[in-house]
Amino acid sequence: MSTRGRVSSSLPDFPWDTIASVKRRAAEHPDGIVDLSVGTPVDPVDPLIRRALAAVAEVPGYPATHGTPELRAAVVDALRRRFGITGVEPDAALPVIGTKELIAGLPRLLGLGAADLVVIPEVAYPTYEVGALLAGTRIARADGLTQLGPERPALIYLNSPSNPTGRVLGVDHLRKVVSFARERGAIVASDECYLGLAWDEEAVSILDPRVCDGDHTGLLAIHSLSKTSNLASYRAGFVTGDPELVRELLEVRKHSGLIVPFPVQSAITAALGDDAHEAAQRERYRARREILRNALTEAGFRIDHSEAGLYLWSTRDEPARTTLDWLADRGILAAPGDFYGPSGARHVRIALTATDERIAAAVKRLIAA
Repeated sequence: MSTRGRVSSSLPDFPWDTIASVKRRAAEHPDGIVDLSVGTPVDPVDPLIRRALAAVAEVPGYPATHGTPELRAAVVDALRRRFGITGVEPDAALPVIGTKELIAGLPRLLGLGAADLVVIPEVAYPTYEVGALLAGTRIARADGLTQLGPERPALIYLNSPSNPTGRVLGVDHLRKVVSFARERGAIVASDECYLGLAWDEEAVSILDPRVCDGDHTGLLAIHSLSKTSNLASYRAGFVTGDPELVRELLEVRKHSGLIVPFPVQSAITAALGDDAHEAAQRERYRARREILRNALTEAGFRIDHSEAGLYLWSTRDEPARTTLDWLADRGILAAPGDFYGPSGARHVRIALTATDERIAAAVKRLIAA
């Protein structure tokens, strides 16, 4: 019996394929579409990073899966400087080919299978579920760990600040998750891609000493350079935390050929060593967020959570697809909340990732509504 298509048939439809008709409708606006549906950067890559990439473009040999010593040192220094994370060992830093790749493959890289339970947030980035499906594990959506009863999960995903909601988990909440995981022998994988984009509340890492008391056992922190360094096209990220877990991931990745290209490793090193470009990009997002949030509120939306991150979790207290149509009539495309789980069915995710000119166009249309 052929196994062709068996893996893909177990996966949900690719979310953005389901809004193609709404996108065409929004594109019919006389002044063009304002696409606020995806979190892809639109601002330029800083010249410092581009120079680092180009400077080693002639290197022909295979790069190290573990990354250069300079890259790993830059990870340690940046985490301490930017987020107050201490105790990270350079050998426990591992570059990855974009954090989506790591998240989608993590259950398999850890050797999980049908007998294992993976816990994902109730409203969550779809790739957590996809990674569990690809590994054939069981899945539970749970924000409160008491919902799990006596279950002993193998892997717990956290995402703070959250995509899509912008919700921030505080120190006390994170401490409880770490304690629960250690009692039950679970690994915690904390997706911290938006950690540098906190607006209304402090966002803290799972590796923050206030959370884990300096003990990284069983903890993985996943970081992306796509957001505040605009490196989505570079596929640049890293994972760090428990040295033993990172070594395990490294061994599997070496055998699998999962290697970040050497020029990208150089770019990552440069980006992590420079805080000025990150601060400038953060300010761009802050300004866009302020005017877009005000316009949505004036147009009758309620903004829930959204204390951090690149999105405004917005609702008109109606089904998300109805709101999507309302926005499309004004030439604006958003992501429906049902992309992220049943609990998101009455919200839309509105991204800050458009140019100043397109954000201004969206604001004008919302206020006119």
